Amino acid sequence: MVTPAVKHNIVKKRTAHFKRHQSDRFMRVGESWRKPKGIDSRVRRRFGGTAPMPKIGYGSAKKTRHMLPNGFRKFSVSNVRELDLLLMHNRSYAAEIAHNVSSKNRIAIIARAAQLDVKVINAGGRLRSEE
Repeated sequence: MVTPAVKHNIVKKRTAHFKRHQSDRFMRVGESWRKPKGIDSRVRRRFGGTAPMPKIGYGSAKKTRHMLPNGFRKFSVSNVRELDLLLMHNRSYAAEIAHNVSSKNRIAIIARAAQLDVKVINAGGRLRSEE
């Protein structure tokens, strides 16, 4: 079982999603964030009581950015050769097998990862035999 070299405490400044202005009023306006561009927009002018806008201050700490809760960072792997890149970084990066990899190649990647002592995040995917 591989453990991360250093496990930092991950602090998120904000976990709620930024909702698009007036997405609660109209069905045609989706919730995914779009910057308000209107000349009289209260949200764009940052009036009190309006929805907050995303800005650089909400960013994560550099040490814990892109870090998974288990302390590793993700590295997408499509074949065994790409897995060998993690040989020296197996305490800071964990392999994630790409979605378009066949079950035959997944078995080979997982076997090689066990030899290199590399953690595979989605090791259980597409491994069950037919019933």
